[in-house]
Amino acid sequence: MSLVGVVGAGVMGTGVAQNLATSGHDVVLVDVDPGTLADARDRIELECRMSRMLGGPDLDAEAVLARITTGTELELLAEAGVVIENITESWDLKARLYPKLDEACKEGTVFVANTSAIPITRLAGLTARPDKVMGVHFMNPVPMKPACEFIPGYHTSESTKDLVRELLVSMGKKPIPVNDASGFVSNRVLMLTVNEAAFLVHEGVADAATVDEVFRSCFGHPMGPLETADLIGVDTILYSVEVLHDEFNDSKYRPCPLLKQMTAAGLHGRKSGRGFYSYSAAGAG
Repeated sequence: MSLVGVVGAGVMGTGVAQNLATSGHDVVLVDVDPGTLADARDRIELECRMSRMLGGPDLDAEAVLARITTGTELELLAEAGVVIENITESWDLKARLYPKLDEACKEGTVFVANTSAIPITRLAGLTARPDKVMGVHFMNPVPMKPACEFIPGYHTSESTKDLVRELLVSMGKKPIPVNDASGFVSNRVLMLTVNEAAFLVHEGVADAATVDEVFRSCFGHPMGPLETADLIGVDTILYSVEVLHDEFNDSKYRPCPLLKQMTAAGLHGRKSGRGFYSYSAAGAG
């Protein structure tokens, strides 16, 4: 596999870059914010050093980081054979990005949209290469999750599917094919669950810890829905629910006001230090 580009150095993009590099791929990681890129490198180094302690493989942090080039200019993607897009789940932001990717990348470059809710066919319509656009919904944390949703758009070619499938397998992922519809399978169900759990807190039926305890103790879930929201990012949950509401025009996807308030207040979960729970360097508090 040739050079792989990763756009967006947030939680998901950093995880994708780390997974690619630990699988032996050369990566160029692009983000508009130099500080975010520096944080991404620090996070990857820490994750690599902690990998063996957490039951993962023994990783050489220096070797992994040596495979990752970072920068703020899309022109760095010019030689990438595949570009994986991981920016904020906002149609307006993605609509501005994809035409720029078309200009920055060579004609044969395949675009992979790592989106949790936006239809792939709609994203492909932003480009001059709809046959070379594929959807992959990676799960968080990316390096630890063994599977992902594999979503072709209406125009996605068989050669594009084959190329992306080969890349995913090289990353240790099982691609699970699903058809192109907003939210796909996982988030069509998960976002409704998290949104309804937030309503329970918003309405005073139970606090976050109680909601999560019901799911852990009664159903055997390793994490409750609101712990999951903090892991994914409360802001990301809100944006995904809003996309589902816009796409289906169905009131069952109406976002909980608490999610809007928390997002506006910067209570985005683990990445901000506080969401439904408070976090420190040592973990949840």
